[in-house]
Amino acid sequence: MPSAVASAREILVRLHDVMASRTQAQAKLNAVVGIVGEAMSSEVCSIYLLRDGVLELYATRGLAQEAVHVTTLALGEGLVGTIAQAGETLNLDEAASHPDFAYKPETGEEKFHSFAGVPIIRRERSVGVLCVQHAEPHKYADVEIEALQTVAMVLSELIANADLVDASAAASLRPQSTAPTRIPGLKLVEGMASGYAVYHQPRVTIEHTVAEDTEAERHRVYAAFDKMREQIERIASQAEFGVGGEHDEVLQTYKMFAYDEGWARRINEAIDSGLTAEAAIERVQQRTRARMRQIDDPLLADRMHDLEDLANRLLRIVSGQMGTAAQGGLRQDTILIARNLGPAELLEYDRRRLKGVVLEEGSLTAHVTIVARAMGVPVLGRLKGVRRAIAEGDLLLLDVTAGNVFARPSPAMEEAFETKLQLRQQRRAVFAALKNELPVTKDGHRVTVMVNAGLRDDVAALDVTGADGIGLFRTEFQFLVSATLPAKAQQQRLYREVLDAAGDRPVIFRTVDIGGDKALPYLNKHDGDEEENPAMGWRALRVALDRDGLMKVQARALLEAAAGRTLNVMFPMVSEPWEFDEAHALFEAQREWMRVRAKRLPAEIRYGAMLEVPALAEMLDVLLPRLDFLSIGTNDLTQFLFAADRANPRLAERYDWLSPSILRFLARVVTPVHAAGKQLAVCGEMGGRPLEAMALIGLGIDRLSITPAAVGPIKAMVRSLDHGAIVAHMRTLLADPPRDMRASLTAWAGDQGVELA
Repeated sequence: MPSAVASAREILVRLHDVMASRTQAQAKLNAVVGIVGEAMSSEVCSIYLLRDGVLELYATRGLAQEAVHVTTLALGEGLVGTIAQAGETLNLDEAASHPDFAYKPETGEEKFHSFAGVPIIRRERSVGVLCVQHAEPHKYADVEIEALQTVAMVLSELIANADLVDASAAASLRPQSTAPTRIPGLKLVEGMASGYAVYHQPRVTIEHTVAEDTEAERHRVYAAFDKMREQIERIASQAEFGVGGEHDEVLQTYKMFAYDEGWARRINEAIDSGLTAEAAIERVQQRTRARMRQIDDPLLADRMHDLEDLANRLLRIVSGQMGTAAQGGLRQDTILIARNLGPAELLEYDRRRLKGVVLEEGSLTAHVTIVARAMGVPVLGRLKGVRRAIAEGDLLLLDVTAGNVFARPSPAMEEAFETKLQLRQQRRAVFAALKNELPVTKDGHRVTVMVNAGLRDDVAALDVTGADGIGLFRTEFQFLVSATLPAKAQQQRLYREVLDAAGDRPVIFRTVDIGGDKALPYLNKHDGDEEENPAMGWRALRVALDRDGLMKVQARALLEAAAGRTLNVMFPMVSEPWEFDEAHALFEAQREWMRVRAKRLPAEIRYGAMLEVPALAEMLDVLLPRLDFLSIGTNDLTQFLFAADRANPRLAERYDWLSPSILRFLARVVTPVHAAGKQLAVCGEMGGRPLEAMALIGLGIDRLSITPAAVGPIKAMVRSLDHGAIVAHMRTLLADPPRDMRASLTAWAGDQGVELA
């Protein structure tokens, strides 16, 4: 194959003439495969289109012509079917070595080795495949793949205009039933709401892909960029929840993407290849989506979502199609549905009408989740196939607390939902009334109930719930929403504001827990290696000790913020005592540095560790004399004990926190900690569930750090519990565990009148 490759621009010039001709669609496709094959010096160029649910060979240069309209492949069958199903590019120097290779004898392709194929995308779904082949084993160059992808975009326009798009596939996107439907999802922002389904963004249909005047297209994009940036500035300045919280930092990061010169340059390069402004934006957006599919790091993927959100906005501006649901105005109570949302998109909606959000994607760390939490809008994410289950205008009952949304509910379902909503409100009123009541058992045993936090605004939960303090402040959140490493002054300001808001109530700061599945785009891994098991990889204290500059800055920020006060510092994921010793020494060195320079210091520093790695339990006799307190992180501890990824939906319900193995492990930890006279707490979801919290108290754990929403229910449970009775009962149960520990504890609680609701 000659090394010289015709540019995408040259190919598009020739395709423009084909598109403008009055010949039939088949003749145009025949011309396209000839142009592409010749330009790329490729012996084979073929086009497969999705018809009646299968991929049909529609045109070819190089394969047997009698195979045209005869050879078919199912979605997922062969290399072509794999490309169409996954919507991803394949580039192989030896096609037959790929596990999905399927040989079709009628095509005469057995003599070809090299293979490259790209999906033809129309309205975010594959409608065909464009591929090239060559006799010699040879991977196609990046510039060749880029040319194929650009041609595929032009083909999508030709195919649509010729009415060659598979109508049955389009129909599959419509709701398949009008019956009541329950759709489960991921809890992102807790709450309940009812409203009518409104789809956030009808896709902009690109009618013309090949540019007549490149400079005119460039000026259109420049003007659209200016208008988009004006919109973002206005939205950010008018945010209803004010400024100063992490949501404000999110918007600043979002604005940074809007001004990213690299993004604008890539769009300009696409215009240079001969695409219209709309097609150039979409071309770059397709590359972004392809990158997102390859990114395992959810935080980096969230940032890519922000960039795609901006691309959608830019595309609507340049095309003159401004029709999101926000621009049209919401006429009734609405549950918004979107594949994903950027923070600015959400802020454009009328808060009086927007009752909830349902996302096909979404994550707990996504910027839209952060902003929605600040707005008080419930959000349910990860709803696959939502477009096949919900139609525009359907009545929806959103129950994020239960992790469900109900579409087209029956009258009985509506009544049950309203009853639950009223009970929830009543229960919240009951729990609110406990704000000033202490969590003391019936026989006078005091339980300390604290909250977990990660946002500046979370500290307000102390006053709302009457919690005893913050038992876990996750400092990494500030790092996750920043585009660059937060400066010391920025960190110090956050820590001081948290301490000021907490007043005389304690705050335990967990040093930054990043790495693994919480990787930062500005923090490179060693050698760029990808981790197969990020939860057990280079994360938390391991990162901080390797990159001690990061921890030194955080230590200085914490020490300065806590001047004149007590500073509680907790190190995450300690596996062995020497790791705690190194972290402790690092903090003490920073304290000495400040003392020598006569800087104001904390009145006291208390050091603690998180027991999340089971190995640490075997070294408590060595570690306990060196620390002031120990916190058990039940979320990670459970998955390590069971060797079960807690993010895996197949395993999520398989391993119970009330398993005797977990409870016995915790009991073995309690004994030496109490003997050493050290403070022991549980930080994690386990402590926020009344039945599980009752069991923990029975083990001798009387400090819990939980979500703010769980404080009321836990207080109610504690005040209805007899401490001596549960301690004795747990001792009996662990000596001879029942077959179903959960059922046994539930029955005992019922007999004892313990409030578990």
